[in-house]
Amino acid sequence: MKKRIMVGLLLLCLLSVAAIPSAQAIDLGSILKVGVMGIVIDKFATPLNNFINDLMMKNNAGTDYATKVVPILTVGTGGYVGAAQVTGPQELIERTEAVIQIEGNFNGNQFRIKGLIPIDSKNPTNFSRVQGVGVSAMIDIRI
Repeated sequence: MKKRIMVGLLLLCLLSVAAIPSAQAIDLGSILKVGVMGIVIDKFATPLNNFINDLMMKNNAGTDYATKVVPILTVGTGGYVGAAQVTGPQELIERTEAVIQIEGNFNGNQFRIKGLIPIDSKNPTNFSRVQGVGVSAMIDIRI
């Protein structure tokens, strides 16, 4: 019985992969980069946050509010593209899980706009904006 179930599942998987049009092909390299960046951001969030706070204090730009480093998500892809430090009241910072980035062009292509919005989820399709939290720093990661 177990063999039949396994063979059936394997057959279903193979048929599903064969049915995906080439235009919807999955880029495994991109998926791997997104996963690695997510792990890096999670692992280094606290040291990055401390470094940014020290950097700001040394340059007379410190804050009395709570801060935290979270991933930046891009609308439409759902992948990590970097990280941002958010700042605000402690209870709001605890609710903040990510920053969503919304991009657009203004006046043709003369201006490129990036909106950065603190949100309460790492899911770019199901979130609420966290009012009262701002983005205080952006972190680029070399890959």
